[in-house]
Amino acid sequence: MAKKNIKLMDVETPNLYRDIFPYSEFPKIEFDNKKEEYNLPDNIWITDTTFRDGQQARPPFTPKQILKIYDLLHEIDGETGLIRQCEFFLYSDRDREAVELCKARGYKFPEITGWIRAVAADFKLVSQMGLAETGILTSASDYHIFLKLRKTRAQAMNAYLDIAKAALDNGVIPRCHLEDITRADYDGFVLPFAAELMKLGDKYGVPIKIRLCDTLGFGVPWTGVALPRSIPKMILGLRKIGVPAAQLEWHGHNDFHKVLIDASTAWLYGCSAANGAIFGSGERTGNPPLEALVIEHAQLKGMTEGVNYAALTELAQYAKKDLGFEIPANYPLVGADFNVTRAGIHADGLLKNEEIYNCFDTQKLLKRPVDVAITDKSGAAGIKHWIESRFVIEIAKHDPRVEKIKNKIDTEYEADRVSAISDQEMFDWAKEVFEGDMPPLK
Repeated sequence: MAKKNIKLMDVETPNLYRDIFPYSEFPKIEFDNKKEEYNLPDNIWITDTTFRDGQQARPPFTPKQILKIYDLLHEIDGETGLIRQCEFFLYSDRDREAVELCKARGYKFPEITGWIRAVAADFKLVSQMGLAETGILTSASDYHIFLKLRKTRAQAMNAYLDIAKAALDNGVIPRCHLEDITRADYDGFVLPFAAELMKLGDKYGVPIKIRLCDTLGFGVPWTGVALPRSIPKMILGLRKIGVPAAQLEWHGHNDFHKVLIDASTAWLYGCSAANGAIFGSGERTGNPPLEALVIEHAQLKGMTEGVNYAALTELAQYAKKDLGFEIPANYPLVGADFNVTRAGIHADGLLKNEEIYNCFDTQKLLKRPVDVAITDKSGAAGIKHWIESRFVIEIAKHDPRVEKIKNKIDTEYEADRVSAISDQEMFDWAKEVFEGDMPPLK
């Protein structure tokens, strides 16, 4: 049960934390040096915002593309509940068509949920689509309450509670999105609002959810940091007033390159759900990459039986081929070169034992064999690895045929070449140096 004696601090002027957010300078990180203990829930999971926040930074997906992504998310999840929910816009005919296509699949996971404005009329959309849960925008900071909504804290909270009641009266679970929580007055607004939501949920017998939205990426993962930027203190404070882990969800942005570690930190300190989008898509700097959260979960909780980790590679291939995603070659886990080495000394290590320079069995877990890219830095070891990874042969580093290919590569770079040697060039040179005695392809 939630504590019931937490009073809203209504104020005449907004608390903008100017000592922390001066605006004319980079934001400050304030330390109170009060350490916090981990409180990792027994069950943690991922929720997806690819079809909501993920579409706010790119041309919209077609309904058929949404269905394909949804199918792939289901394939990754493997009916385990690891990717527990997806949220959808409901406003346009195209939005609603996508929801209907996905609903027709009948998957248990990911569950389809909505997202609406804090407007009572919008619940008709949720009810019409037959959805059990919807997100509702309930901005938390004085930046939003005073400067955007032009309300007092009391006016804002009362309006938010009214809209949550409207959801409950329509048989819909409200998921309240506390926008800009990392600039919000925690004791003065966040805790009192959360306590009222918990009391409301107790009254209706419904688990109202709270999404903690780090709208501008100000969240900081380190224990000893002060509120409002401290993720550990933010999560633990809500848990202490009686908000269950399963009713808390983290939604971050990557403005300061902390989006994944912030989501992991939310898990570690008592938040069950981490919200992400495929390949870090999302407004401005993007949301936690869903594929990274899948692997992070495996590191924290162990690999989940039934999860199809290799389907992450299939999702990346589809995103690049059909969705126009420009995934950088060095992007972790799914980039073209994430497990490709160019250094000859690394290639030499791979030949001895690939664990030396590969972080896990990428072939087994992601269907991505370790590889080398051939450049002027590859050396004989890199050429040997390239040949042995493509042909049924074992060949010495100092084999004359390896030396001939190395001489061709050296000649290219002595002529001021700057690009890597292509696979086609390597195949042509291999055919030439093997002089009609080509080994079979693997």
